[in-house]
Amino acid sequence: MHWMMELLVMVALLGFMMARQASRKLWTGVLAAILAYWTLRYSPPAWALVIAWGIFIPLAMLLIVTPLRRAVLVKPLLSLYRKIMPGMSDTEREALEAGSVWWEAEIFSGRPDWQRMLGFAAPSLSTEEQAFIDGPVNELCSMINDWEITEELRDLTPATWDFIKQQGFFGMIIPKQYGGLDFSANAHSIIVMKVASCSISAAVTVMVPNSLGPAKLLLSYGTEAQKNYYLPRLARGEEIPCFALTGPEAGSDAASMPDTGVVCRQSFEGRDGVLGIRLNWEKRYITLGPVATLLGLAFHLYDPEQLLGEQEDIGITLALIPTSTPGIEIGTRHFPMNQSFMNGPNRGTDVFIPMDWVIGGQAHVGQGWRMLMNCLSDGRAISLPALSAASGQLASRSVGAYAAVRKQFKVPIGKFEGISEVLARIAGTTYIMNAARGFTTAAIDSGEEPSVASAIIKYHFTERMRVIINDAMDILAGRGISMGPGNFLGRSYQALPIAITVEGANILTRNLIIFGQGAIRCHPFLFREMEAARQSDVAAFDDALLGHGSHILSILSRSPFHSLTRGRLLAAPGHGVCAKYYRQFGRMSLAFAVTAEITLMSLGGGLKRKESLSGRLGDVLSLLYLGSAVLKHHHDNGSPEEELPLLEWACQDLLHGMQTRLQEVLNNLPSRFLATITRLLTFPLGKPYQRPTDELGQRVAALILEPGAVRDRLTEAVYIPVDQSAAVAQLDDALEKSVAAEAAIRKLVSAMKAGALAKGDPEQQLEAGVSASVITVQEAAAIRAAIAARKTVIQVDEFLPEYLTKEHRKWGNNHPGGVAGQSS
Repeated sequence: MHWMMELLVMVALLGFMMARQASRKLWTGVLAAILAYWTLRYSPPAWALVIAWGIFIPLAMLLIVTPLRRAVLVKPLLSLYRKIMPGMSDTEREALEAGSVWWEAEIFSGRPDWQRMLGFAAPSLSTEEQAFIDGPVNELCSMINDWEITEELRDLTPATWDFIKQQGFFGMIIPKQYGGLDFSANAHSIIVMKVASCSISAAVTVMVPNSLGPAKLLLSYGTEAQKNYYLPRLARGEEIPCFALTGPEAGSDAASMPDTGVVCRQSFEGRDGVLGIRLNWEKRYITLGPVATLLGLAFHLYDPEQLLGEQEDIGITLALIPTSTPGIEIGTRHFPMNQSFMNGPNRGTDVFIPMDWVIGGQAHVGQGWRMLMNCLSDGRAISLPALSAASGQLASRSVGAYAAVRKQFKVPIGKFEGISEVLARIAGTTYIMNAARGFTTAAIDSGEEPSVASAIIKYHFTERMRVIINDAMDILAGRGISMGPGNFLGRSYQALPIAITVEGANILTRNLIIFGQGAIRCHPFLFREMEAARQSDVAAFDDALLGHGSHILSILSRSPFHSLTRGRLLAAPGHGVCAKYYRQFGRMSLAFAVTAEITLMSLGGGLKRKESLSGRLGDVLSLLYLGSAVLKHHHDNGSPEEELPLLEWACQDLLHGMQTRLQEVLNNLPSRFLATITRLLTFPLGKPYQRPTDELGQRVAALILEPGAVRDRLTEAVYIPVDQSAAVAQLDDALEKSVAAEAAIRKLVSAMKAGALAKGDPEQQLEAGVSASVITVQEAAAIRAAIAARKTVIQVDEFLPEYLTKEHRKWGNNHPGGVAGQSS
């Protein structure tokens, strides 16, 4: 039986070569050599020769003779594939094809090239961008009083509106030739973060004109006349833009909007027979709508008189319309979760617009959905992630400081294990968001339009923002739930559902978009197969099919080996702790590729209806993306050793999350046999990853419990007011004074233990400590300063009853926040 064993080994060697995607002729030659050697050496039985050569000769013919293979094998497979391939509407196709595929494809391949990733540009700012952040952005932040905005005015102050317009905040994405700032995606993101650390309402006001809206659409598709007229006006703030997409009957399913336009001829501005469109619509949730002067509108266009051509159903079309146009009803407001950015409905009844108001002119009628999908990444990849990252940074800095100075049982609450676990989650999650934010904006600045990555960070940032703010509120307790000018997180807590809802509801994004789009766009061969099948292109289908087969052999042959060796033999840049995590993310990329491939093959088009499975697979793809970003971020920062606790916490949390999601996929895969096989291929030795340990969590928490370079880097986008009446400034001041007093407090504690001072609260022993020469007068003064600063930051706002019950509100005791009292 030795000949059988040797034959199996040789065939396995052949399989390895195939997995390495060697040429088909080489496969055939090696297999022929193996069989010839086997035949000459062992003289096997005739039946074995007949079987071996009977299999080899047809296989060789199919591999080498392309016309034969395509006629006998590929053409029937193509017919079968076309029958089972799920249907796809034009709008689905346009959404699928939008943007570019970037690092997500490397992850999906199961063989990420880490050296290539490290060669990507790091996020950076130009001198001009840094100067704008240090100047106008900081000045804007100093003007913002979020309590005044959200409680008293329900709007930005007129001075703030004027400053935003005059300084060009509405023109960050507009090129200089049109009078804009022409800032990078990274600068855009950092500006939104800094403003959001002061006020979400102000940040939304700044970010929306620079996201999906008239300026972005004009830059991508506008005619030269449209660009030359509108872009300078938008850059100067002479026009306030909004974009109306969502309506009562079309939310997540925006492609089915009932808003209509009908091509017609009509008199317009004294001219007869003007070719144009008569519009009727109803939209809602439109940010900046109540104050907009320029309305971007999405509608479904029809041409029943065939004035444009033979087609009557033209499709979704986009137009720019001055809000002063007759028939438009605009100006009323929604009130989203106590945020005071302008948001409201608008309607149009028999509104006539000339054809040249269509974005891009008549040539772009019916192309609106594709235009929207191609421009969607700015909101998903820049604006909303920036809001979420700002909340993480603000919570890390302010709640870390609060936990360091707030005492219970004579101990700072940050020293309690339960609190340090939550602080670690806040800091570690913020580190992940900082990493992925920079990773993605750098990609956009390099020319990428990463549609899948933008969905990943939109979903995961807004969900992680929800976790961070809830954790922060747990630590702040009564200090967090008492609204008033001194509450620095209350409005962020209220705003959580807004970020979850906009730019694609999170449930939809997770369950349908991330893996649904990612599987087709990021898979090495699936999209090519689908396109070949759609076009009935036998040659292209043949090439894609052979490549797909090699890919399957590759991941199936590599997965058990690297699973059994726990990824230790995978290539990784660097050495030490970082190299370990590169290898583990490489291993999980391979496990994901195997699981995704088997799931796709077993369910086919039925996976579209298995939303929970799709969501879990999307989670794994997302966590691999976030993990890649963390490793790149640490590398771009210069791999500082003091940052390692954050790196390790983030990596361990992400790896454990991937493991959990993959196990959930296998637990719910309809075919239990395939689930077992997949588990053996990916986790043959059980579950290798654990959550971050308590000891690691305490090291991470310590980084935000005291001033330091890591804390400053983690929270670099938080605006620290010069005004010491602002809560964030008070918390920073209290932390610094608390740290300055620590050495003197320790002296008092040691003296009490030694019997030199009476036992009790060391803060009550200051005079005795000075008298006994345990501490100096200066040290006692430092402790008193720390106590006073702590008492300031633990106060909560109080209001006279009349303030909460009458229209004309008055503060108690002439204090801008009412009468201050201590939280429990």
